[in-house]
Amino acid sequence: MTTVGLIGSGLIGGTVARLAIDAGYDVVLSNSRGPETLRELVDELGPAARAATPAEAAEAGDLVVVTIPLKAYRNVPVEPLAGKVVIDTNNYYADRDGKFPELDNGSTTSSELLQQHLPAAKVVKGFNNIYYTHLRELARPVGAADRSALAIAGDDPAAKATVTAFFDAIGYDTVDAGPLAEGRRFEPGSKAYGGTYAGGSTDFWQVSGVPLDADALRALLA
Repeated sequence: MTTVGLIGSGLIGGTVARLAIDAGYDVVLSNSRGPETLRELVDELGPAARAATPAEAAEAGDLVVVTIPLKAYRNVPVEPLAGKVVIDTNNYYADRDGKFPELDNGSTTSSELLQQHLPAAKVVKGFNNIYYTHLRELARPVGAADRSALAIAGDDPAAKATVTAFFDAIGYDTVDAGPLAEGRRFEPGSKAYGGTYAGGSTDFWQVSGVPLDADALRALLA
């Protein structure tokens, strides 16, 4: 049984945990406030879930999802993630995270910063351009006519294949946007961000999800 470790268990993290459990995975959840603060969520998710520290979640996960504010990325444990595939959901919001000059001038991307922090891990950007309610609503089984796709970017082909298989298991097709630097194509401000799963609404957090298939997503990423 594959275990998914979550470093961060907020809106996206909790949703990914639910989808993973529905697909037959075990999950180990963590946050910056301690395992005891996750008791209610773990009870809701059931016996396939347990709470731990970030280091323990990193160690336990065969696949690890980092889903914390970008400003805290240096707190992600390094050693337990060596050699592992890490899905990074980070986005840069200067009003929340403070100024990152290297992001403001476009010389790097948020996921590349995490990769620099985790030199022995295999970082793949994903889950960053979809609102959590849409992520939950739009999951569909393989072959469904209204199945949506999610974008990924990463430098390691095998790691991207692992994430593609995980997305498939939890209800999504995948569009590969290219190397990690190309993650900028589905970050805030891009055509492929947020409202694409809300029928183009600028108030995407207030409307139900709208399916977005791989061809349509690929066109937005072009």
